Amino acid sequence: MLDVCRNAKQCGLDLTFVATGGGELEQDFRESGVEFIRLQRRLPVDLSLASQLRRIINARDIKVVHSHQPVEALHLYLATRNSKVQRVMTLHGVYPGTRNELALKFVAPRTPTKVVVSKDLLTRLTSEQKFDTSNGFLVVNNGVDSSRLNPSSRTLRIELGLADNDLLLGMVGNFQPVAQKDQLTVCRALSKFLQRLPRAHFAFIGGRSEAAPQLFDDCVNYCREHNISERVHFTGKRGDIAEVLNSLDAFVLSTRREGSPISVIEAMIMGVPAILSDIGALREVSSDGKYGVLFRTGDAADLSAKLIALAEEPTRRARLGAKARRWASKEFSIESHIAKLSRLYKSLSEP
Repeated sequence: MLDVCRNAKQCGLDLTFVATGGGELEQDFRESGVEFIRLQRRLPVDLSLASQLRRIINARDIKVVHSHQPVEALHLYLATRNSKVQRVMTLHGVYPGTRNELALKFVAPRTPTKVVVSKDLLTRLTSEQKFDTSNGFLVVNNGVDSSRLNPSSRTLRIELGLADNDLLLGMVGNFQPVAQKDQLTVCRALSKFLQRLPRAHFAFIGGRSEAAPQLFDDCVNYCREHNISERVHFTGKRGDIAEVLNSLDAFVLSTRREGSPISVIEAMIMGVPAILSDIGALREVSSDGKYGVLFRTGDAADLSAKLIALAEEPTRRARLGAKARRWASKEFSIESHIAKLSRLYKSLSEP
């Protein structure tokens, strides 16, 4: 959404962005170039918040409202019911066992237009949450602003003290159970990989979840027990993703489910060859492995073999990275994403 806000005006989109909470990106949104309004949701269903949203919508004569979480969609429904304002909701995943799941069951039938970020997610919403997706659902892939991916250096390599001929691979993703990331499979694959390539290193970029710290601890302990800790680096969350990706010789994403993976798109746009779990969303973003290497999900032996093969073929890495850059820059640009949204909004707001 930050990329959308930063590019809205130049792409002809008149946008007001309302946040119902704070966060580490709040200042970035305030400086993004669109009107930014900060509210606060104090209750799971906050009628005061709905009233504030209604006043904002009416004062600006807003024709289309667009939410990105089911709980927020619920408040937009309350703010716009019995009006001519059109409601759109983007679904970035499935929401089992959460307040969002309860909100989604109520608000989805009352939101005429549901955007999903991948074809795979559309299928999962049907199979896992029993939605009839034959009507009112459409796929709009996420987009990435390539202009923010202009690294000034190879910061991570410098921090790790790596030589030019050292190989560095990495994965970007927090250690969170809800995201279904699978860093432990990577750790298991690294034992053989690092033994085969003595000048190789691996970096995990992502934060440790306080709700499920064992996911992080299991990875650290595995690396320690298998004597690979010196070459496996846990950097924590970082904001310099362009510099991190610029430091990598290859990008890895091991995960059991995804909506539309921004981290993979960013790596591809930067020309970093990607090795990806063989799941629906990652098959989509790599065009069934044409622009990335796929490994069997959760299979450490297969991942290790794919890592070794790509690491030992620098010409192949360069060729794959170049192909991926061309593909991602065309298919997943922020300009393409905003153009699709603009066409949708125009179709909904026209009489």
